[in-house]
Amino acid sequence: MFTTVIASIFVFGVLIFVHELGHFMTAKWVGMRVDEFALGFGKKLISFRRGETLYSLRLIPLGGFNKIAGMDPDEEQDERSFGAKPIWARILVIVAGSAMNFLLPVLLFLIVFLSAGIDNVSDQPIIGNIFADKPAARAGLMTGDRIVSVNNEKIDSWRQFVTLVQNSGQKPLHIQFDRAGTTGQAEVVPEFDNKANRGIIGVMPQIDNYRPGFFESVKLSVVQTYTVTAAMITGLLQMVTGQVAAEVAGPIGVAQMAGEVAQLGIIPLLQFAAFLSLNLGLLNLLPVPVLDGGHVVALALEGVRGKSLSRDKMQFLQMIGFALLLLLTLVATFKDIAKLKLF
Repeated sequence: MFTTVIASIFVFGVLIFVHELGHFMTAKWVGMRVDEFALGFGKKLISFRRGETLYSLRLIPLGGFNKIAGMDPDEEQDERSFGAKPIWARILVIVAGSAMNFLLPVLLFLIVFLSAGIDNVSDQPIIGNIFADKPAARAGLMTGDRIVSVNNEKIDSWRQFVTLVQNSGQKPLHIQFDRAGTTGQAEVVPEFDNKANRGIIGVMPQIDNYRPGFFESVKLSVVQTYTVTAAMITGLLQMVTGQVAAEVAGPIGVAQMAGEVAQLGIIPLLQFAAFLSLNLGLLNLLPVPVLDGGHVVALALEGVRGKSLSRDKMQFLQMIGFALLLLLTLVATFKDIAKLKLF
C-alpha cells in the first residue's frame, strides 16, 4: 500500500508538474502575467510568492493549474492578459502543456537507456532461464547450457531450437549440450500445451544487455517516443471506430498499476511514467471542451470568424465537455473499484 501511494504521487506529480510547467513557461515567454502556478487542487498546503506569481502546493494531487491573467472574461483586462495576446500566442500557451508531455518521455527513455541499457533476446542457442518442475529442469539442463544438437540435428540458433521443440509434440528429444566446455547429454520429453498447440520444455533464451552511448541513446529515445505515440494514436482510432473494445482506467486503476510497476524497480516505473505522459498528452489534445484541444478549436474558430464565441456558448460547450469528462471518469473509477473486488 505504501509503495502504491509513493509511486502514485511520484508519477502523477511529475506528469502534472511538467504539463503545467509548459503552460507556465510559454505564457511568460509571450508576455502574459501568471498570477498563480499550482500543483494539485483544493486547500493550499504550501505557498510562496516570487515576483508577480504565487506558487502553491495543494491538497488533492490529481491535477494542477496556471492562473493566467485574463483567462476569466470577468477579470480586469490589460495588455498582459490572455485575451489581449494574438491567436497564435494563445494557442501556443494552450498546446505547450501537451508538448511537454511528449518531451518528458524522451528524457525518461534517455535515463532508462543510459542507466539500464537495452535488453535484447539473443538468438544464440543458449539457455537463459529454466523453469522448475518442467521437462528441461527434470532432465538436468541448466542456465548457460549451449544446445549443440537435437536428435543429431546440429543447432545453430535459438529459433531453430524452439521450432524443433514446438513441432515435436511429446516425442522424446535427445539433446546434446555444452556446459563450460564439457559436452553433456539429456533426454527430454516435452509437455504439450493444448492452448498454444505445441510442445514446451520450460526454457527461455539468453538476454543480452547492450549499453548505447549518449548520442545513440538520444536517438533511440526519440524513436521510442515516436513509436509508442503512433501505436497509441492507432489504438485510439480503433476504439473510436469500434474496431477494438474501449478500455479505460481511472485514477484508482492508474495508482494501482503504478504501485505494481514500482515493485519491479525504478526503471519499469520510469517507463510507465513515459507511457502515461504520452497518453496524457494525446488525451489533452482531443477536441473536447474543457480539455486543451477544445480550447485550441475555440481559438481557431475565433481566428476564422474574427471574433470569439459568446460567453454563453463557451459556458454551454464547457459544461457539456465537463459532463462527458466526469462521466468517463466515473465509469473508469467504477471499473477500477470493481476490479478491486470491493463489490
